Amino acid sequence: MGGDEPWRGELRERMAGKILFDEPAEVHTSIGVGGRIDALCFPESEGELASVVTFLRACRIPFLPVGNWTNLIVRAGGYRGVLISTADLRSLNTSDGEDQGVRLEAQAGLPLSELVNLALREALTGMEFCAGIPGSVGGAVRMNAGAYGGEMKDICVAVRLLDPTEEIRTVPRSELNFSYRNLDLPAETIIIGAAFSLRRGKEEEIAGRVREILALRREKHPLEFRNAGSIFKNPHGVPAGKLIEAAGLKGLRIGDAQVSEKHGNFIVNRGRATAEDLLGLIDLVQKRVAELTGHGLEPEVRIIGE
Repeated sequence: MGGDEPWRGELRERMAGKILFDEPAEVHTSIGVGGRIDALCFPESEGELASVVTFLRACRIPFLPVGNWTNLIVRAGGYRGVLISTADLRSLNTSDGEDQGVRLEAQAGLPLSELVNLALREALTGMEFCAGIPGSVGGAVRMNAGAYGGEMKDICVAVRLLDPTEEIRTVPRSELNFSYRNLDLPAETIIIGAAFSLRRGKEEEIAGRVREILALRREKHPLEFRNAGSIFKNPHGVPAGKLIEAAGLKGLRIGDAQVSEKHGNFIVNRGRATAEDLLGLIDLVQKRVAELTGHGLEPEVRIIGE
């Protein structure tokens, strides 16, 4: 798509929120790589989001929702179409839940850290495992993010969706199909919010668990470099990082993309890595782990673009 198509002007007219054209993905992705995006828009409300999606579908323009870019890799050729950021959808409400619990309703763009902070302030337990996860609510629910014994499916009681028929609806947990690092949804369905159920607990115990998890992350994860979090899913319960380490791949490097010397399931950008470096290294790790351990590694990160 070129820069003079009429759809660009029409899309701008529909947007109250910010819109960026021909935007470099490397500015936004947490790992700092990626080519040009035709358009990146930031709807400010559910209604505006629905209006944008209706327009894009009518024009047959490809689109994808993005959260806060922490588990996303954009190829060097960029993305031909529109990326819809939920970053400005950040409302958070609390109410009494079932069994003397508390219900949290958050829009998709809210960082998980804000939910963790609220739980700390209000002495609510159930969300400690999210401490230090750099994702947003929408992305975390979509990939059923988990760590240290918990997953989003354990606390999620409903998801608010913009479905392919352009209807906004709230789907209860009983109708949601969560699996390992995935929430199964129809194509072109956008998560616009979720509800979580937490329990009242002891402030000291909750704060202690959060401190413990944050300390473990600082110790084990290469937070001093730009990265995209865990690169691979754990195959059949076997830690991908252990397999990569067993294959002798810690420190393996293509350009400025490097398998972390601290944690095998992280690839870091040591400064000037390109998308080609990163994807080449991912491919090389997959091949060597398969050859040396017999295990296939499936990416946990989302890879898009040309």
